[in-house]
Amino acid sequence: MKSIYHLSQHKIKGLSLVLLLAAAGLNQGCKKNFESFNTNDNLPTTEQSLALLRSAIGPIQQNIFSNYQIAQNLSSDAFSGYMMPPTPFGGGINNMNYSLNNGWNETGFNDQYTNVMAPISKIAISPLKTTAPESWGISLLVQVIAMDRVTDKFGPIPYTQAGKSLISQPYDDQKTVYNEFFKQIDTAANNLQAFITANPGKKAYYDTGDLVYSGDVAKWLKLANSLRLRLAMRIVKVDPATAKLQAEKAMAASGGLMTVPSDNAAVAQSGNRNNDLWNVTVNYDGDNAMGAALESYMVGYADPRLSIYCTPATDPLFAGKYVGIRSGANTSFNGLGKAGYKTYSSLNSSTPDNSKAPIGQKAPQILMTAAEVWFLKAEAALRGWTGAGDAQTNYETGITTSMQQWNANIGNYLADATSKPTDYVDPKNPANNAAAASTITVKWDGTASNEVKLERIITQKWLAIFPDGAEAWADFRRTGYPKLFTVANNNSGGTINTQLQIRRLPYPTAEYGNGNKDEVRKAVTLLGGPDNGGTRLWWDVNKANF
Repeated sequence: MKSIYHLSQHKIKGLSLVLLLAAAGLNQGCKKNFESFNTNDNLPTTEQSLALLRSAIGPIQQNIFSNYQIAQNLSSDAFSGYMMPPTPFGGGINNMNYSLNNGWNETGFNDQYTNVMAPISKIAISPLKTTAPESWGISLLVQVIAMDRVTDKFGPIPYTQAGKSLISQPYDDQKTVYNEFFKQIDTAANNLQAFITANPGKKAYYDTGDLVYSGDVAKWLKLANSLRLRLAMRIVKVDPATAKLQAEKAMAASGGLMTVPSDNAAVAQSGNRNNDLWNVTVNYDGDNAMGAALESYMVGYADPRLSIYCTPATDPLFAGKYVGIRSGANTSFNGLGKAGYKTYSSLNSSTPDNSKAPIGQKAPQILMTAAEVWFLKAEAALRGWTGAGDAQTNYETGITTSMQQWNANIGNYLADATSKPTDYVDPKNPANNAAAASTITVKWDGTASNEVKLERIITQKWLAIFPDGAEAWADFRRTGYPKLFTVANNNSGGTINTQLQIRRLPYPTAEYGNGNKDEVRKAVTLLGGPDNGGTRLWWDVNKANF
């Protein structure tokens, strides 16, 4: 079992080639270089270390999605309302109905330490930090993106002291973790801006090794500013002063924010690697399908992106219709199992160029989009923050930008003041039926209350950031929007309130059984509630948004 102890520093004079390559999980071509160089008794020179780092950054970026099916798809993707597996894993008793599977969930905790944070800790002690500070800045942003996914699933995590001891790994409360994120974004943005000023038009040292922007420093700076805005909004209910400070800093920062689809941050595939959602949905013989909530909103709105995101059902009873699966549904109903439910609507894996389908076999995996940033600005404007602009303009630009991203014909979508989400009807099991969770429409209404405006913003944001279940689930917990169907079956034993829905994942049981047990117990104290799926995170405050 992988553990966070892989982060422990080794006493080395230079960058350890063995540690770097083992942690980064490089492809076979790089392993050949490793084998030849590992026969040399000398440590790598600065030039050799830097060359290896250029090869390492891509695999590190890809490992943000490490063990995707069990680390994200069978948790965040489903809890966000986007997806639901037709497969009755564990005899139908699993995460989907709140019987939380430790063996699945621990990967979402451990993998980011071993596959992202550990190799970046080696980069921190390499020559790169001083010889190519712009690339160190990129590394920091990759780490923040990866570790934000961990803290937003579990709560307090080892972060500021991670890897500094062989004995134990102290946990930080989430406020400390977020403050450290903001400091690391400061460092990254400053390094990137200094590089741009001194080297106009030049690419970062990482260049071709970078699977997100191919070393385009200006785009990385936009991502740094946009990421700051995302994280600022995450903490708005618990620490509004810091949220406002960081958001206004992001919106005023040199380099600007992401504004158009060409600014989008996504990790490209390389070599024989496929898109992880494609693997789960197609390569694993249909282990993933459209969620009922996605059907309700997209069918109800006659959303132009529907046929781009999803495929019609193939079941003879309702072929050609878009029919999702309700979260927590008993897919073993009447012995149907996977065979009975894999004929419901799936996710679209094919377009004329399947690298551009949301889950095409070679489609890049999205980290953040310009559309999301426009919705963040819409919410910032709603809160009256300096630099945010006009809420309606930002809201409508967010929708338009998403339509452009997916080459969808927007038509009269922005003017639709009547279409509403639909009720959910399971054609095979009426026990899963549910009335529409919301009556929100698309067209902006300047006379509505701020709370209604926020629901409109977050609902369209949710539709725009598909298929990023990690961010969508975090937004749902923070705001309560979009309104989602509750689980059809709740097997949490009373630890998770059906109406409130799941708030987090429990810590891996291994943390209680090794040398870190005292620290994880302290973490539960920092959490402020029992270590189960019903306890709210620090930023998940139970109060009105406005």
